[in-house]
Amino acid sequence: MSESRTSADGGMETSYGFREVPDGEKQGLVNEVFHKVAKRYDIMNDVMSMGMHRAWKDAMISALNPRKEPSYKVLDVAGGTGDIAFRIVEASGRQAHATVLDINGSMLGVGAERAEKKKLSSNLTFVEANAEELPFEAGSFDAYTIAFGIRNVPRIDVALSEAYRVLKRGGRLLVLEFSEVDMPLLDKIYDAWSFNAIPQFGKAITGDAEPYQYLVESIRKFPNQENFAAMIRQAGFSRVTYTNYTGGIAALHSGWKL
Repeated sequence: MSESRTSADGGMETSYGFREVPDGEKQGLVNEVFHKVAKRYDIMNDVMSMGMHRAWKDAMISALNPRKEPSYKVLDVAGGTGDIAFRIVEASGRQAHATVLDINGSMLGVGAERAEKKKLSSNLTFVEANAEELPFEAGSFDAYTIAFGIRNVPRIDVALSEAYRVLKRGGRLLVLEFSEVDMPLLDKIYDAWSFNAIPQFGKAITGDAEPYQYLVESIRKFPNQENFAAMIRQAGFSRVTYTNYTGGIAALHSGWKL
């Protein structure tokens, strides 16, 4: 398979990193990756982002600015360990309710344990389900968030359409994802770090480099900022924008259901 990025027309459906896989097989392969890394997911994010993911996630929550009301409901997708949901609940003064949805039960188990320790369980619901087929009524949520998870969904266009469906009118989509570096020197440094260091760190941390190799390759296959923004518009969202973080290593995409 080509190492070039996919476009707004698709291509991630059969892309398991740089490897082409038969239609329908990607989800099972991705599930296995996250079963392997669930217990060390936060460490993995530190390695993948050189520690910057914490600042990016804080910026995401600032952009969301959740209302301090019990009626405010957020769906956080592919957020099994609760990292984004916990931040949202805390930013709302422990008023908002967050539904954490993940296809991977191992990740959800980690999140539920962490929620108990943080005494946040009453503000959270954990649901095991597929982002491509959300088990919720239309117009159920004020916001839909997903951080570093959309590139692992085989049919991204379907997931975005589902996001649009379950949001209330006036609801907001926020997607934080690794993206295309737009600084010439930084892109070379980050490529060297990604392909040489990250799999080795992964092997040292978990004893297995393969999940990290996939994750690095999946970043390079994901549509760039403009192409992904086009996909969000195609799903029906309005006022679509994005903000680059750290020279484009990550980008926060925003869209509204108007």
